[in-house]
Amino acid sequence: MYDITKQLWGKYMSGKTMPTDSNTAIRQMIDVLSVNHVQPDSFQAAIEHQLPELIAFIKNKDLIYIDPSKPLVVRKEPAYMAGVAGASINAPGPYDKNGNTYYNVGSLSGWSKDKAESYLREYNHYILQILNIHEAIPGHYTQLVYANQSPSIIKSILGNNAMIEGWAVYTERMMLENGYDGDRGVNSTEASPEMWLMYYKWNLRSTCNTILDYSVHTKNMSREDAMKLLVNEAFQQKAEAEGKWNRVSVTQVQLDCYFTGYTEIYDFREKLKKKMGDKFNLKKFHEKFLSYGSAPVKYIEELMVREMMQDAKKKGK
Repeated sequence: MYDITKQLWGKYMSGKTMPTDSNTAIRQMIDVLSVNHVQPDSFQAAIEHQLPELIAFIKNKDLIYIDPSKPLVVRKEPAYMAGVAGASINAPGPYDKNGNTYYNVGSLSGWSKDKAESYLREYNHYILQILNIHEAIPGHYTQLVYANQSPSIIKSILGNNAMIEGWAVYTERMMLENGYDGDRGVNSTEASPEMWLMYYKWNLRSTCNTILDYSVHTKNMSREDAMKLLVNEAFQQKAEAEGKWNRVSVTQVQLDCYFTGYTEIYDFREKLKKKMGDKFNLKKFHEKFLSYGSAPVKYIEELMVREMMQDAKKKGK
């Protein structure tokens, strides 16, 4: 993040001396970029607008098949769900495969001006795109559509949370690796430094989620120390950090799943790429991986490797 900050400093901070402390410099750059955000009354509309752009990019890059017959509906978060996560997905189960998937968007209604501004700076122009990748396409929405097609009802119903959250986190990086940048259009081949900087800020959440969950529930971490971690070391806005404290106070273990699942999936993909070389196909990897339903990553890896070995033996004959 510091290297990207140095790269962008002259563009946004012309004439201003860059701080020698890396965290201070990164924070100042993030603060400048975070001012670029939608207004409270257009937050949900901005999400709805971005989803077709994600689909178009994925089709153009041939990254994974997106079934157009499976409805995705963006809606205001139901009141009974409020207060835990700012955005979430409700997907139909395997007995209602053609039902709506709901993308729940938290409302800023009733928030003070300062709290709403803090929240919108967190979910700024860049991070809002990454949020949509995570929650919708090709993240949770896409993965859960595939899970419903799995021949195993057990894998569809009893989903492994590390796999589910891990897939969504994996897709964030995968999309940027393939050049996704909403400002550069469907033919983009390289994400901007601004996009990458915000991605790394966002990705710190996965690591900090694990640290926070473990520290709160096994080491009695205080609210004050939690806020220092999230705001000072992970560059989160106050509203986001406060929301995360509330979340860790009423949940346990779930926050660990993001980092665990993501690292498992990414490491598996990289091992497979190295082993297969030129024969590795990213789209086939994604579709095959998701075909096993929401099973633990280690078992998906075992099944995929076993099938690959069997296929190799058949071809050898």
